[in-house]
Amino acid sequence: MVMEEGCQTPRSPEAKVGMQVEDLWDIQEPQLSPTEKLNACFENIPVSDFPPAPSNQVIEIKSDATLAEAVKLLSQHKILGAPVVDVDAPEDASWIDRYIGIVEFAGIVVWILHQSEKMEGSVAFDFDSLITGAENILSPALAAAVNGVSSPRFRSMHPESPTATCGNFFETLTSSDLYKNTTVRDISGSFRWAPFLALQKSNSFLTMLLLLSKYKMKSVPVVDLGEYKIANIITQSAVIHMLEECAGLHWFESWGSKKLFELGLPLMKPNNVIQVAEDEPVLQAFKLMRQNGVGGIPVVESGGRRAIGNISIRDIQFLLIAPEIYRDYRSITAKNFLTSVRKYQGEHEKNSLFLSDMVTCRRNNSLKEVIMKLDSKKIHRIYVVDDMGNLEGVITLRDIISKLVHEPRGYFGDFFDGVLPLPANSRV
Repeated sequence: MVMEEGCQTPRSPEAKVGMQVEDLWDIQEPQLSPTEKLNACFENIPVSDFPPAPSNQVIEIKSDATLAEAVKLLSQHKILGAPVVDVDAPEDASWIDRYIGIVEFAGIVVWILHQSEKMEGSVAFDFDSLITGAENILSPALAAAVNGVSSPRFRSMHPESPTATCGNFFETLTSSDLYKNTTVRDISGSFRWAPFLALQKSNSFLTMLLLLSKYKMKSVPVVDLGEYKIANIITQSAVIHMLEECAGLHWFESWGSKKLFELGLPLMKPNNVIQVAEDEPVLQAFKLMRQNGVGGIPVVESGGRRAIGNISIRDIQFLLIAPEIYRDYRSITAKNFLTSVRKYQGEHEKNSLFLSDMVTCRRNNSLKEVIMKLDSKKIHRIYVVDDMGNLEGVITLRDIISKLVHEPRGYFGDFFDGVLPLPANSRV
C-alpha cells in the first residue's frame, strides 16, 4: 500500500506523484473516459516532479574511458546506458556541447557482433536491418538519438559461426589490446551518434510516458536549457516503480485491477514472439534483439514453445566480465550461457551481477500484479505462459503505458523538428 491506514501522507516521492494524479482526477470533467482523464492528469504534471534516482546523481562516463571501463560502470550501477561526457568540451559548455551521446549495452552488442564477424571473415549482411523500428517512424536525427548506433561501414556479421561462438572467443577478445584500448570516443567515431533527445523540466509526464512507450526510448534525460549537466534521467524501471508506489490510490486501482485479457494483453500473438532456441548460439539472441529492436527475448526448448529462460540486452556483460566461465564449451549456446551464468552467480553471490530473470504470469493475472512483479525484479518485461509453461506472449512497460495513456491527435506537432540540435561534426 502507498499509505498507512488512516494516514494521508505518502511514504515516498513516487507516491506523491500518484497523489497529484489523484487530486487532478477528481476535478476532471465527468464525461471524459478514464484514459482521457489520465491523459489530462499526466499532461498537467511537469517532469521536474519525477523523483531523481536514489543516489540523486546521474551516472556519467567520460569519452576517453575504455570499453572495458564502460561495461564495468554500467554493470556496477545496473543501468542500460550512461551519458558520455566529452573530455575536450570547455568547462562552461552547455549540456548540448558537453555530451557526445549515450553509450548503451545495445551499442556494445553491435561492436561485439562486428568483432565476431571479423574473426570469421566477411559474410554479407544488411547492417541497416539492425536499426530498430524507431527509425521508421521518427526523423533520422531522432532515430539516431534513440538507437545510439549505426554504421554504413559495418556491412557484415555472422554470429552463428563456430569461431564467434566457441568457448574461448570472449576470453580472447577481452584480453586483446583492441578491447583494452578501445574507448567510448572510438565507438562514437565508428558508429553514428547524435546528441540524445532530452526533455526540459517544464515538459509533461504525458510527453515522457509517450516517448518511453510509443516512441521506444529506453530512458529520457531531463535538462534545464542553458545548464551544463543533466538534471535527471527517467528510466523504464523508475516508471514501473512509480506505478507500483501508486497502488491503493483510486485512479490506479480502477485501472490496475483489470485482468490482462480484459485489456487485450498480451498484444503480440504467440507465433510473433521473438525467441531463440536453447541450442542456438548465444550471439544469435543478441543479433535478434538488434534486428527487432527489443531489449530481451525468451529461450525456449528446441522444437517447442516452453520457455526455459530469458536473455536481456544487458546480459552481454556476462560475456565480457566473466569470459573464462565458457572456456570448456565447444560452442556457447543460449542454454550453455544461462547454465554458466547461473553457476557463476551462485559462486559469487555477494558480488553477483544481475542475470535477467525469466518472470512469468497468466492471462488472468491483473495488471497490478504484473506491475508488482516487474518492480520487485527490476525488469521491463514479463512473459505470459499457459499452465504447461508454453509461451503465449510478452508484456513490456511500453504495453502497460499504452493501456494507461494515449497520444492525442497532433500532440507532438513539430516537437521532433529542431528539438535535436546537431554538432558541427555530426555524422548523421
